[in-house]
Parts: sequence; structure tokens; C-alpha cells
Amino acid sequence: MKLAGLKSIENAHDDSVWAATWVPATDTRPGLLLTGSLDETVKLWRSDELQLERTNTGHCLGVVSVAAHPSGVFAASASLDSFVRVFDVDTNATIATLEAPPSEVWQMQFNPSGTALAVAGGGSASVKVWDTAEWRIIQTLSIPRPEGPKPSDKSSSKKFVLSVAWSLDGRRLACGSMDGTISVFDLERGKFLHHLEGHFMPVRSLVYSPTDSRVLFSASDDCHVHMYDAEGKSLIGAMSGHASWVLSVDASPDGLAIATGSSDKTVRLWDLKMRQAVQTMSNHSDQVWEVAFRPTEGRINRLASVSDDKSISLYDYS
Repeated sequence: MKLAGLKSIENAHDDSVWAATWVPATDTRPGLLLTGSLDETVKLWRSDELQLERTNTGHCLGVVSVAAHPSGVFAASASLDSFVRVFDVDTNATIATLEAPPSEVWQMQFNPSGTALAVAGGGSASVKVWDTAEWRIIQTLSIPRPEGPKPSDKSSSKKFVLSVAWSLDGRRLACGSMDGTISVFDLERGKFLHHLEGHFMPVRSLVYSPTDSRVLFSASDDCHVHMYDAEGKSLIGAMSGHASWVLSVDASPDGLAIATGSSDKTVRLWDLKMRQAVQTMSNHSDQVWEVAFRPTEGRINRLASVSDDKSISLYDYS
């Protein structure tokens, strides 16, 4: 397996690019790459040429997360202004504006069936799950307090939630916190199941394997990438190699590899059988906030990365 650099767009945005995801193809158009930036805009790019299709505005602070509905028809962007904007991909018409006070919004993700959107609520120590038919909150999942501190110790009794990921079957939701713990919930029962431990610094990014609902990958500021059996609560493997925070992790559609982006300015490709990095890409001149594999379209696989250097890079994965 390897990555080959295809194209890089310098100054793709006017400020740091913190978010990227792939919008699935529809009957009327191919798939698109969606990026969000601290310049308060969301941009849509043709997936193979990285040609700008459209620039969307609507937020009054930087965009920190984007998510695409499995249908490819609509997408969502979350901003430091505490709002999530749901919009029609082809027309940019606003479908819904979700407000999740009293806290900012960090990562978010639609479930595989597209019936729900999970939003990590930062300092609210919770994840809110929105129904995508009526855009109402159907669940608020409170992250359990860490064991140890006394109830009066307010500063350490709250968890700051940074990342969320749905399992392949949509039955589980994993949430990564600032203190390094990962919480796993049973969505059918709205019940907390257990913590996954091993990280001691913020868990910035989570992704379940696209081929196995039990396997979860995590990226942390402790420079490590972990692979868990999320049902059995066990750490399968810890992978190291980055020289600084690991800000993003995504799994290849074939389930054989993961890619990571780091504040050491590199993108790494990891072979899951060997559980080690097999390639390091140094396209960026600043920290890499997001890596995203494109869902397979035919035999062509793509990976995108975005950075504080305002650029987007596109790679061929084979």
C-alpha cells in the first residue's frame, strides 16, 4: 500500500483549514470534497481536480468541523459561533440551524443510515444526537465523570468532549475527551457502556473500522495512535512515529490501512497488519488538522489532507 501525491492547492482558504470530508456522489453529480476554515467559509471542490465549485458563507466565526450526509444531498458545518448549519450541497440553501448551548461545538458525524447527527459538545461534557428528519435533539449523552476527584472539585469533574465516531452498524457511538479517555455508548438504549483507556492527553479524532464494527482507532496529543476492540474494552495495539500531536485519523475503505495527520506537519500511512507507519508525506508546512479517505468510487481511492498552512493536498491510495 502506498500514497502518491496528486495535487496540492496553496491558499485554498484565507486562513487555517481545520476540517475536511467527502460528500458522496449523487445521481446528478460526482462526489465532492468539503473543507471548512477559520476564515468562516466552507468550500466544495471537485474531487479529482481540486477545482473550486462553490464557496459557502453563513458562519460568523471559524469553521471547525464538517460532516456529509450519506445521501450526498446535504451536509453540516460547525463553527466556534456555537451553531451547526445544515445546508443543501447543490444550492447552499440552509436546511436547519442547530444551536447547542451552552457550549461550543467540536467534531460531528452522521450515522451510517443518515437518520442522526452526533455533535461533540466541548465543555458541556456531552454529545447531542439530532434527528435528521425534524432536526430535533433525540438524545443527550452525558460523559461520565472521571473516578477519583471529590464532587466539590468542579474543575476536574467535567470532561471536555472533542471527537465522535459511529460504528459501522450504527449501534455504538464513541466519544474522545480532553483527559484522554474514550467513552462508548449503546445508542439503542442511550446507555453509557464503558471507557477505553490508554491515552493520557486529548483524543482529537476517532474512527471505526469500515470493515469491523468492533475496531476503533484514536488519535491523541500524546503522539500515539491506538487500535481498540471497542466491545471488549481492550487495546489491540499502540502505534507511534509522529513527533508531535496526532490531530486526525481516518481508515481506508478497504480496512487495511489508516492515515494520520499531525502537528509535526506530516501525513502518515499505517499498515494495520504490521501496525507501523509505512510512509510519511511532507506536503504541508504547518500542522495537519484533518485527513480523509474518499469512499471508494470504482477502483480509485483518494486521501485528502488540510492544514494550518491554508492548503489542501490530494493523494492517490493504492
